[in-house]
Amino acid sequence: MPKSDSGYRNVLVMRLSALGDVAMTIPVLYPVCRANPDTRFVMLTKKWPASMFHDRPDNLMVVGIETKEHKGLWKLMKLASQLRREYDIDAVADLHSVLRTWILGACMKLRSIPVARLDKERARRKALIKHKSDEPVTPTIERYRHVFQQLGLEAPDNFTRLFDGKPEPVSPLVLEKEPGSYWVAISPFSAHDGKVYPLELMEKVVEQLSLRGNYQLFLMGGGKEEKIALRKIVRKYHNAISMAEVKHGFLDEYALLSKCDLMVTMDSANMHLASLMGLQALTIWGATSPACGFLGYGQDASTDIQLDLPCRPCSIYGERDCRYGDYRCLSGIAPDTIVKRIIEMVEGK
Repeated sequence: MPKSDSGYRNVLVMRLSALGDVAMTIPVLYPVCRANPDTRFVMLTKKWPASMFHDRPDNLMVVGIETKEHKGLWKLMKLASQLRREYDIDAVADLHSVLRTWILGACMKLRSIPVARLDKERARRKALIKHKSDEPVTPTIERYRHVFQQLGLEAPDNFTRLFDGKPEPVSPLVLEKEPGSYWVAISPFSAHDGKVYPLELMEKVVEQLSLRGNYQLFLMGGGKEEKIALRKIVRKYHNAISMAEVKHGFLDEYALLSKCDLMVTMDSANMHLASLMGLQALTIWGATSPACGFLGYGQDASTDIQLDLPCRPCSIYGERDCRYGDYRCLSGIAPDTIVKRIIEMVEGK
């Protein structure tokens, strides 16, 4: 491949996890690929997130790996050598900036390959959660874009949605939408308790929406415990479906979201999947906050639900235990408040 205006033929892009963070690369990476058509981009991530890169530009290659197979300095050095030789890498965009990607980047630097890394803004993060400053962390999307700019690559902010101007994705799992019905995807889970709205309260949201008659609710989840929890809810409400019971991939989820009117979600990966399909998300924030930098691309924080508490935000990722033991930032949100906001956003369109 000939060199582009930036001087690079093949750029290695690294973001291994987590699912939501990988999803956030797409609104940046796709425009970068299209703005630099003479450069090939090799996206390195885990195997499961690798399957979310649908409708990708022709000059984007996605490589999924099992990180467990590349543990330790020697194996990472071997992986770096393999990537460099197989894809003729001549620049690296590290969108993860963790020890594993630092080692891979260092191996590339030894071959005089330039490496640009994500700035995690640790000082600003710490000041925010210690309540020493109200200055928000620069949105992750913007910091991703800056990594490419450091390499001299064009990085426009012009992402719209996946499959824009193309036929919508189809799936045999997604039926036709009845005229006059409202489809709402509800994603009640997250990896950390500080970002999970109590399920017994979310069930009350489901109950109230079910009583309206023209709402079809799709409850999102995965894993054995989530599947069991959702199964108990959907048995009670005829218009609620647990997607955790249905084996599906990202294309199936994109097909579903393309027909939904709203995504109700926590600060989790599904907020970002909604963004990829241009779907408005109503996000419920607990221990974290949009100020932490993880608001979904194109989402409007002014429509989200969060309590004004002096202890918020208390963590960037929501992994810390509640200092009061009750997660009042979440349990204090009334189901009626969520239902009212959903109706306003869905029926007010």
